[in-house]
Amino acid sequence: MKEYLSRQSIPFRDVDVSGDAMAAQEMVRISGQQGVPVIVVDGQVVVGFDRTKLDQIISAASKPRLGAAVANASEMAAKGRTAITQGVYVGKVTPGGLAAQAGLRAGDVITALAGQAITDTAALERLLPRIRPDVNVPLLYMRDNQQHETIIRFSAKAT
Repeated sequence: MKEYLSRQSIPFRDVDVSGDAMAAQEMVRISGQQGVPVIVVDGQVVVGFDRTKLDQIISAASKPRLGAAVANASEMAAKGRTAITQGVYVGKVTPGGLAAQAGLRAGDVITALAGQAITDTAALERLLPRIRPDVNVPLLYMRDNQQHETIIRFSAKAT
């Protein structure tokens, strides 16, 4: 397992549960198993070295995530939730996620990210994978009919 993660340049924390009773209890609590290895990637638990499952989880975890439910602003304007018709309407914000860290709130409308206009969710989805990790990225959004700017930083996923 360690070799597999190292070859993919994925940082990890190695815990020897044979010498750490608290870590062993935590392993059983999160996995329901006493066997090793127990791997936790992006909150998902894998017991044993299931390479196919790990590849799927790692692939999904490596994609940048905003940490908020979003919808097309035009659709939300038609429902009377915003007056803004271009951009991405922010719905539920994940506590502790990137959107929350950047100060976004439900009801905000993202209009630009990394200097690129965001006209709808498709534009956001096309742009997110192109954003390099560990770089400060400007994000423009509208709140209460005023434009605001914040910085968002997508980081490389630590596993």
